[in-house]
Amino acid sequence: MTMTTPLDLGPAVATTNRVVAGVRDDQLTGPTPCADTTVAALLDHVHGLALGLRQAALKQPTGEPVAAAETLPTDWRTRIPPELDDLAAAWRDPAAWAGESEAGGVPLPASWAGRVALNEVLVHGWDLAVATGQLYEPDPAAVQACLDYAYEFAAAAPEGRDTIYGPVVPVPDDAPVFDRLLGLTGRDPSWTPPN
Repeated sequence: MTMTTPLDLGPAVATTNRVVAGVRDDQLTGPTPCADTTVAALLDHVHGLALGLRQAALKQPTGEPVAAAETLPTDWRTRIPPELDDLAAAWRDPAAWAGESEAGGVPLPASWAGRVALNEVLVHGWDLAVATGQLYEPDPAAVQACLDYAYEFAAAAPEGRDTIYGPVVPVPDDAPVFDRLLGLTGRDPSWTPPN
């Protein structure tokens, strides 16, 4: 938990940006692996987290995020990718990883906030990809860092883990690393949209 070495959010951001660009308008009302969350609402969440977690890197108060399909900006296709790029750039500064920060109105070590940012981009990128029928190839280093974080977070703050994620989805111990991360974050790695 004393990690201060910056992680590069760039590869995860690039992958998620490709997914965002591939979302069609007719898919906005479709379901995602996030319970009761449409594609549009998840895009709005990604928009908000890009801004809020960039503020966390800059040690600026973020406030409580609110996401809804109705508040998705109309220019989301051109707005979200640069916001995610700015998020990655902010976390490239070693100072972002030092000291204390805040994410979603919750104070926490900056090293955790940076891993929250990476985890949010990585996992929600997958959520959007599977919801819209797109290929998703996550950055292996990001996946491992997020898996380590998920285990640490669950051990250190089990009540917090239960409020952020859905129930753990059991996956075999020898499952791919990304599948184990998805299971720990309350996702079924084999989830597909209902027909």
